[in-house]
Amino acid sequence: MNLSAVILAAGQGTRMKSSLPKVLHPLLGKPMAWYALEAARQVVASQPVMVVGYAAHQVRETLGDQAQYVLQEPQLGTGHAVMQAEPLLRGKCDLLLVTYADMPLLTAATLGKLVEIAQSNPGPLSMLTVTNDEARGFGRILRDARGQVAAIVEEAQATLEQLAIRELNPGVYCFRADWLWESLKHIQLAPKGEYYLTDLVGLAVSGGHQIQTLAVEDPQEVIGINTRIHLAQAGALLQERINQQWMLAGVSMVDPSSVYIEPGVTLGQDTTLWPGTYLRGDTHIGAGCVIGPDTIIQDTRVGDECTLLSSVLEGAIVEDQVDMGPYCHLRKGARLARGVHMGNFGEVKNSTLGPGAKMGHFSYLGDTTVGAEANIGAGTITCNFDGTHKFHTEIGEGAFIGSDTMLVAPVKVGEGARTGAGAVVTKDIPPYTLAVGVPARVIKELKK
Repeated sequence: MNLSAVILAAGQGTRMKSSLPKVLHPLLGKPMAWYALEAARQVVASQPVMVVGYAAHQVRETLGDQAQYVLQEPQLGTGHAVMQAEPLLRGKCDLLLVTYADMPLLTAATLGKLVEIAQSNPGPLSMLTVTNDEARGFGRILRDARGQVAAIVEEAQATLEQLAIRELNPGVYCFRADWLWESLKHIQLAPKGEYYLTDLVGLAVSGGHQIQTLAVEDPQEVIGINTRIHLAQAGALLQERINQQWMLAGVSMVDPSSVYIEPGVTLGQDTTLWPGTYLRGDTHIGAGCVIGPDTIIQDTRVGDECTLLSSVLEGAIVEDQVDMGPYCHLRKGARLARGVHMGNFGEVKNSTLGPGAKMGHFSYLGDTTVGAEANIGAGTITCNFDGTHKFHTEIGEGAFIGSDTMLVAPVKVGEGARTGAGAVVTKDIPPYTLAVGVPARVIKELKK
């Protein structure tokens, strides 16, 4: 059977108390709606359809081509929202999965099981249910003497006896598409002026159809987000889920509750994460590394067997067996080759340190190329910016830059050359020579 998915994302989310649409509030670095799209994409071969309304342009702009979009304007309830997808989907699918952009914990595995039930269900409607003491505003599921779903009663209309029912309707369905499009026309306008998908349950029952249900094993999956309290709860649960997956894959965490890992980050086996580690964006860590404590890594690739202590890395590449920190900063364009050592309070921007190079503490390298096995003494600064333009510095293989050297770019220090402590280098230094002073001048040649 052909399967499509509709994700409802039109609401404003007034209880979030925010100018940002609810479905775009970030969870572990991703918009809330991204999780619903990701789960649907793993189940449905075609591109999901997202129903947008409030701040529709902003939602489209943020999520881009991850979905097809239809507009619900005005917003007249969940039934009305699904109606907006009919012109796009009618005749193109046999089954239609309906879920929500504000349910980021709902997994593809659960959606897949619901689809399997719907495929074998001769009736037009299959749905998730959840048993939970905390109702969170969900409607109650009423069953007849045979145990079949007879109706759904919304919390606001439920009697005291019905409110005691703990089988709840989270509102996630899989419909026979042809039946859905025809039945949506028969939904009656509710007293609040909206059309509700839940009314389709009553229409199916009155039509003599049996409704199949799938009980959600983990009630946390169907937590809907309506407030920032819910947002924080969902974030913590998502983080716990991610961290457990990585620990099961061979990553050690000294204190998992204090480790932050966003979706899309990858980690190699036998890597250890210490407390206060934050791994964000397009970050990939190799095997056998020690990261942290108190280390932030974003959009960075780290090789195997690296030790990164209390440092910040952004948009960098770190090859194998690099050690750095504490309190180092790699900015965009930094590249540390295999075996590089970087001392505490060092900063590198848009620069490459060759294999085995050593960079002392309290140093800054910007727009610089450092050759293999070169030594950058403590306090070395590249003066790469004249207030208007940035210039390049080149340090050759095996060069030794003395402590507190200032390299005024553009400048080149040749292979095997040395500078004395406190030198201010304004002119190129030939290979295998020693330069000292302010400004630095060559005073002798060195043995190769």
